[in-house]
Amino acid sequence: MSDLLAHLNPPQLAAVTLPAQHALILAGAGSGKTRVLTTRIAWLVSTGQVGPHGILAVTFTNKAAKEMQARLAAMLPINTKGMWIGTFHGLCNRLLRAHYREAGVPSLFQILDSGDQLSAIKRLLKNLGVDDEKFPPRELMHFINAHKEQGIRAAQAEAYDDYTGRRVALYAEYEAQCQREGVVDFAELLLRSYELLTRNEPLRRHYQQRFRHILVDEFQDTNRLQYAWLKLLAGHGGTTPDAAGASVFAVGDDDQSIYAFRGAEVGNMRDLEREFQVANVIRLEQNYRSHGNILDAANALIKHNRGRLGKNLWTEAGAGEPIRVFEGFSDIDEARFVVDEIRELVREGVSRTQIALLYRSNAQSRVLEHQLFSLGVPYRVYGGLRFFERQEIKHALAYLRLIANADDDTAFARVVNFPARGIGSRSAEALQEAAHRANSSLYNAAAGLGGKPGAAVGHFVRLVETLRAETANLPLPETVEHVIEKSGLRQHYLSEKEGQERLENLDELVNAASNFVQEEADTIANNGDAGALASFLAHASLEAGEHQAGEGQEAVQLMTVHAAKGLEFDVVFITGLEQGLFPHENAAQERQGVEEERRLMYVAVTRARRRLYLSHAQTRMLHGQTRYSLPSAFFEEIPEGLLRKISRAPAYAATPPSRKASAYSAEALPMSQTSANGWRIGQNVQHAKFGCGVIVAAEGRGPEARVQINFGPGGMKWLALEYAKLAPA
Repeated sequence: MSDLLAHLNPPQLAAVTLPAQHALILAGAGSGKTRVLTTRIAWLVSTGQVGPHGILAVTFTNKAAKEMQARLAAMLPINTKGMWIGTFHGLCNRLLRAHYREAGVPSLFQILDSGDQLSAIKRLLKNLGVDDEKFPPRELMHFINAHKEQGIRAAQAEAYDDYTGRRVALYAEYEAQCQREGVVDFAELLLRSYELLTRNEPLRRHYQQRFRHILVDEFQDTNRLQYAWLKLLAGHGGTTPDAAGASVFAVGDDDQSIYAFRGAEVGNMRDLEREFQVANVIRLEQNYRSHGNILDAANALIKHNRGRLGKNLWTEAGAGEPIRVFEGFSDIDEARFVVDEIRELVREGVSRTQIALLYRSNAQSRVLEHQLFSLGVPYRVYGGLRFFERQEIKHALAYLRLIANADDDTAFARVVNFPARGIGSRSAEALQEAAHRANSSLYNAAAGLGGKPGAAVGHFVRLVETLRAETANLPLPETVEHVIEKSGLRQHYLSEKEGQERLENLDELVNAASNFVQEEADTIANNGDAGALASFLAHASLEAGEHQAGEGQEAVQLMTVHAAKGLEFDVVFITGLEQGLFPHENAAQERQGVEEERRLMYVAVTRARRRLYLSHAQTRMLHGQTRYSLPSAFFEEIPEGLLRKISRAPAYAATPPSRKASAYSAEALPMSQTSANGWRIGQNVQHAKFGCGVIVAAEGRGPEARVQINFGPGGMKWLALEYAKLAPA
């Protein structure tokens, strides 16, 4: 027993050896919460307080559950495979398999993953003749799952208007379809299990008496239904469990609750403390991961959030290095700095696997990926796809490839029915056969296809021809933007509940085209815009196909801050720390949103063990145009003494780093002055896409110069002069 407890610090020891009563363990980042959970289980079993069958341990990932089982197997002379240790979904599946008759499901029911569920909803809409543009399948799936996660069946769902009423009716039809087919989705696993325990008192009491100790990891990430399910199994007793209740040992960190968008309720921690009358709130504050300066910065940040349960991380590892802060003139400058630092770190002996690049939005990875690619630094995108491999980017590139080469069958097949335009599998097969008979491309074979398939495919061919004609004289960035708009891609993703990230990636593709024109100006200057498009498509293919690290190869890790939770690295770069980006502009409307962003920043900071970089840029390309950015408000919440500002050669930073919250906008030109590019305010100009207009404002110089033009019916537009190709009117 002494060996089991030997390596615990005093708060960990107090948590592990608590008597059988409800407890809330506030486990800070890097404070050894997994050790506490597993040692608590081993201690309970070893001291004879409970048998292995009397333990219920809930984790949030299968990986965490397997790790817990492996650790217990090393601590206890028992077979841990039969213990009830798993995720909410895994444990509910086990419960439903054991009691399928009482639950009203087949003995061999199948589980729908998210892809299967989406396919089932699409099939339902098709069978019912429902317009999937008016009721997008993915949006309907989120509507159904959100209701299930609140414990609301279709019969109880409120219909606030006709549209919501129709969605509720489709929810009911979906329930009936799943019941007929004997399948359950992930949300159904939990809801069906909860309903089973609610209505079946003998079964509920059986499990309440069996599970004397319920241990929950990452409690801050539970949603309302998960918390209700736990309360049922625990018997929801008082400070000490009664004959029909278990003791609840909840481990979590309210400062790391970052999944509100998935339904996580950080308030569940306070509800547990109140409803279970928790007498023991133990704080694990000693951090075994990071140096002191990093922890001091994290503590200073998170103290600005209200309503916290409260804790303060500390370490015996010493203060360590100051936090490095870099201000780039542009996002490209920022990326160059980051990659140069990485190369220097690798030369100093730091493993690439111990270097992480974090960003708030997936779209930010593109500039970083390009710089890593250009300098031959192997990298891996953790938990996601590299920029040019993402679905929405490949769709947009397919349209661009068809403009450049109509005989590209791969591109044709990818987007002929995306967004959906009524070209089903039979029409596609008929076109394939026609192309095979004529020994031609799909594009050329379309003219010989008759009937309804011919009409639908012909409409698509005319769309491609129109796009080719309309973009013939446009600069590359405007070609990309025009194709995204007119192909229907933007409208398609606007209709998706979670399409914002895909739209941001499409906007970043416009930026990629702008940067490509600037960087490759010498090689494409004599080829015109058609040559620029072909070169850009080749560049995209090369970046998609190279420098992704091979299996076992050391690689820099790229990921969003959300994906980084639970991970740790020797060196961490947090990029794009600008107002509107991090914290995200969507969060600025309400206090809860800003607090969630601050928790996200707290998670990002505490991923670093030894060295932390914070970077931002004065300007960032958005929609092919330059946006002037304010530094993130989070800089103001970190004490000056913890930071070391890094100055670079003028090629990297046009101005010294500043902590003042001022816009780094270029100096506006007076009415009488012309810009560096020779245009003057009040001058009439002609643009290939927007027509005639008059310059009403100008700012910036050299490659950063841009003008605001009033195009009358076309509206006011800011255009970068380097790419706009204006002509005097």
